[in-house]
Amino acid sequence: MAQHKSALKRARQNIKRRARNRHRRSTLRTALKNYRALLTAKDTEAAEQRFSTIQKAIDKAVSKGIIHRNAGARYKSRLAAALKKTMAA
Repeated sequence: MAQHKSALKRARQNIKRRARNRHRRSTLRTALKNYRALLTAKDTEAAEQRFSTIQKAIDKAVSKGIIHRNAGARYKSRLAAALKKTMAA
């Protein structure tokens, strides 16, 4: 356990940040899961409306450092391709 005053403060900050990041990551994963469920159910209208919201959520996670920017770009690209494929079918 930390002994110095600055190390104790750093430990407190890390606990808060870890909790905040865990919440943000969980929220993003839930949103992705719900969006993929719409695609699986072939609900193209709802998925198309939700697409901009999910893109915004991914961009926000990238800006907060929750996921890497290349991972965010990959998510958006794959979700867009899946939406396009679902709309074509």
